[in-house]
Amino acid sequence: MTTKAQSIATGPGAAAMISAGIGTLTLGLMTTGAVIFAGLKDFLNFYNPAGPLSGKTSVAILAWLVSWLFLNARWKEGDYALEKAFRTTMVLILIGLILTFPPVFEAFE
Repeated sequence: MTTKAQSIATGPGAAAMISAGIGTLTLGLMTTGAVIFAGLKDFLNFYNPAGPLSGKTSVAILAWLVSWLFLNARWKEGDYALEKAFRTTMVLILIGLILTFPPVFEAFE
């Protein structure tokens, strides 16, 4: 009896990783952008008790979800280098986190 090894597509995993990085980067961009642009800060105030934080997180979640749906649909059946996806994700997360630190975004005030 012979068995064939099944291959699992790595595209969905890569899509999940990279979209997490995109969501984190979006949060960082919204945090810094709200300091730079008063109009963006006002726009992001979805819920007064929370202030612009409600909009920052909502936009970041939307960016994560849209990018994940798009990348997953595009890479569903394919193979993607998971090492490259991981490195890309780490760079996006690092930039996003840096942009959320007060010394960084306050430098733009």
